[in-house]
Amino acid sequence: MRLFLKYGISLGLFATFLMILSSCGSRRRMVYLQQDSSQINTLYEQYVPKIQNNDILTIVVTAADPKVTAPFNPVSSMMSNNMSQSVDMALRPTYTVDGQGDVTLPMLGKVHVAGLTRVEAIEKLRIELNQYIKDPGVNINFNNFRVSVLGEVTRPGSFILPTERVTVLDALGLAGDMTIRGVRENVMLIREVDGKKTMHRLDLTQQNTLNSPYYYLAQNDVIYVEPNKAQINNSKLGANTNIIISIASLLITVISVLTR
Repeated sequence: MRLFLKYGISLGLFATFLMILSSCGSRRRMVYLQQDSSQINTLYEQYVPKIQNNDILTIVVTAADPKVTAPFNPVSSMMSNNMSQSVDMALRPTYTVDGQGDVTLPMLGKVHVAGLTRVEAIEKLRIELNQYIKDPGVNINFNNFRVSVLGEVTRPGSFILPTERVTVLDALGLAGDMTIRGVRENVMLIREVDGKKTMHRLDLTQQNTLNSPYYYLAQNDVIYVEPNKAQINNSKLGANTNIIISIASLLITVISVLTR
């Protein structure tokens, strides 16, 4: 009976040990942007997102005399998907970049903007508008700057953002950060360029990731955080582990009854 009791307790302790072991992770694998010898020189200007086909842009023309801009600022019938923006923002004129990379504007007609940054597109439109308006102003914003965060994060999903200046860490913050089971050394970023999807890997435990051309996100980027080996093993062996724990609990209960 003592041997049986000892075996049952040992089995219970072993099952508990398995659960604790599967949830453990070293500090080195958990901490973001650990110090290394790399020189950090992250420059957003080097990686500014370019306008792409099918982007939706809000374009507003301004001038000293608001009346002269009326033909260029028709009221938009497309409501903004970002509910945090004001009603005024939702009524601003929006334009979809077509398959040839053009937007069709009142008076100006088709203007090619694909491949330009937002600042470059603003300057191009200002030059085009000079023939109609003296010293025109142009404001362009992405109306569908969307990033998706999937995998081992607290709140996976897609997020529409009011600005294109977004980093991988910003996106993870929107998703509630990685879970303790997420692999920080091998985060996958999926990006579409000219209709072709490319995949890139980022090690978020290293500071030199700040120098990566993929640290700043582009519209429609997808971030995937894969589970660590312990989580994968738990998924494969979850049923067996639950059986072991159940058997151990049953044995302990039976032993307790028999030894009273």
